[in-house]
Amino acid sequence: MSKRSYELIYVLKPDAPETEVADMHKQVADIVERLGGTIDKSENAAPWGRRKLAYEIGHHKEGFYVLEQITGSGELMKEIDRRLKVTEGLLRHLIVRVDEASIKADRARTKRLDESRRRRVARGLPPDRQPGEGPQGEDSDDSGDMMFDSSEAEV
Repeated sequence: MSKRSYELIYVLKPDAPETEVADMHKQVADIVERLGGTIDKSENAAPWGRRKLAYEIGHHKEGFYVLEQITGSGELMKEIDRRLKVTEGLLRHLIVRVDEASIKADRARTKRLDESRRRRVARGLPPDRQPGEGPQGEDSDDSGDMMFDSSEAEV
């Protein structure tokens, strides 16, 4: 089982007392602990907290937002999702895997470096750039550059 980073956002009814918000957090924390995950961060104050909803949900125009950052397995998140679907007083919830973007960026970076190395080897250069070799290093083509010397200009 691999551990991944997730964000859980849930919206409670706007008139939810602090005890209900604390109970919801405790339920999530208990599930996370039982299934071997960790809650890295929990926010229910500013900028979250009570906010206007984008659209009306069940005659509610506002909701109490809570953000939880969780590290754990997919099974953990499935269990949290299952429990939140049947929770009373919860308007909406959303679970998002946040490490997906970094995985895609790493994959693109590796592909770009491999392609650069392949091109450099094809030109007879070392696969990696050498220290001090910038974009205008020995592998750049500056044969089209012309310097203008003012002493040679016609008057």
